[in-house]
Amino acid sequence: MPPPPSSPLRRAPVQRRSAERLARILDACAQLIEEAGYEKLSTRDVAVRAGVPIGSVYRFFSGKRAMAAALAHRNLDRYAERVAARLAGRPGLDAYGAVDCVLDEYIAMRCTVPGFALVDFGVPGPAPLGAPAPGSAAAPPPGPAPDPAPAPGGSPGGGEGPGGGAGEPGEEPDEGSGEGSGEGDREPGEGGGEPVGAHHTGPRRGGPDDVNHLVADRIRGLLAGHLRHPRGDMARRKILVAVEATDALLRLAFRAGPPGDPELIAETRALLRAYLAPVLRG
Repeated sequence: MPPPPSSPLRRAPVQRRSAERLARILDACAQLIEEAGYEKLSTRDVAVRAGVPIGSVYRFFSGKRAMAAALAHRNLDRYAERVAARLAGRPGLDAYGAVDCVLDEYIAMRCTVPGFALVDFGVPGPAPLGAPAPGSAAAPPPGPAPDPAPAPGGSPGGGEGPGGGAGEPGEEPDEGSGEGSGEGDREPGEGGGEPVGAHHTGPRRGGPDDVNHLVADRIRGLLAGHLRHPRGDMARRKILVAVEATDALLRLAFRAGPPGDPELIAETRALLRAYLAPVLRG
């Protein structure tokens, strides 16, 4: 079954067993990012941590960037679900309290969800040589080492080789993936291709598919009942600016790691309340 056009998945799982395997892969991806950073992430290590053949990783993803993008999509979905649950649990909340819920849930996930500090809703670009990766306290090596090529007909540590293998009984066979080349773990700008310099990369930067545009649209939907004109241009613009400003301020607040600088978090909260006041009800 093909995934939606905007999905980082090569194919969407159609069986519960496939969906559970995909969840294990993303959980492993998040854990490894938490432990070693995005730069050192490799599809091979994810397969080992998830306890699946590497062909199962390539069944869903073309490489580590697509895998991290899927993790970011899942993070955004879970964030929206958790904010909605917070708001539903406090039906008498005013608009300013609702804004606080949006901020508080992000902070809670940043402190407790594995990998969220580095891959929240978008994939970090590779760090410049000699510079620390975004959100990392120490500089990583100059670039990720590609996965070693599997031996012909096999994969590192056994399991599925290039082109897939059968996977679980009843699952659709893999398409050819080229995982033996290690190209899936190369970043844009390594060995040719487009350089990446933004903190978050993925959908087109600055366009309607930009990460923060997607986040702003989700937040606008969550706060719709607390906005004067939720579909108006002013609300759309102000929430986008608020997301961009909050992104920068919280990176500053969490530069030394969780739980974040309480004074900078308080300043962020005050900024959000004041800036969004013209579009909030009450």
